[in-house]
Amino acid sequence: MPRRSVVDHTLRKRAVLADVRAGRVALAEVCDATPHLVQAARHHGEETADRCPVCQNTLLTRVNYVYGEALGTVAGQAKRQRELARMDAMQDEFAVYAVEVCRSCRWNHLVSSYVLGAEPVPGQQPRRTRRRTAPD
Repeated sequence: MPRRSVVDHTLRKRAVLADVRAGRVALAEVCDATPHLVQAARHHGEETADRCPVCQNTLLTRVNYVYGEALGTVAGQAKRQRELARMDAMQDEFAVYAVEVCRSCRWNHLVSSYVLGAEPVPGQQPRRTRRRTAPD
């Protein structure tokens, strides 16, 4: 899956963690994952090989959220890597936001964002995806 327009948030993560370790930012400010995000991590996330940088007890889980005009009701949903690969091959351009989550201490941070799907061609109609419709 060739990713386009990649934005990596590693430097921001390092800065936040440095502020936590220096006492400038309280743990409650960075360990604030919503119940919805923790639930998405449990059911739609993929475990990484990285330990939580805050509690060091748990492996982080990555959750990928998708957004785009052509996605309809799928926009805003969490998707696994295999689902992203399928969508990349079938959909017009859409954005992916990858968030790492610790299911123990609730640390969460936006890791990266990038674009997948068919690149728009100037002057050409967007491709359509097959969608089920209700029978008349």
